[in-house]
Amino acid sequence: MAKVKTMFWEVLPEQGKLPVEDVTTMVLCKPRTPLKTLTLKLEKMQQAAQDTIHKQAMAEKEQRQRTTDQ
Repeated sequence: MAKVKTMFWEVLPEQGKLPVEDVTTMVLCKPRTPLKTLTLKLEKMQQAAQDTIHKQAMAEKEQRQRTTDQ
């Protein structure tokens, strides 16, 4: 991991009270995986799962027809 130099340094007072700054700010960042890409991958996975279930159902139906025909 690369070290990052900062422009800030800690200063501790030698006497008196220690001032504390408690400021929260919103930080916006770029998502690691674009949402559209993730959505497309999920849609492909769902379609593959549905195809597998459909093939299994058809195979079971054919198997039942073979057993009833005999």
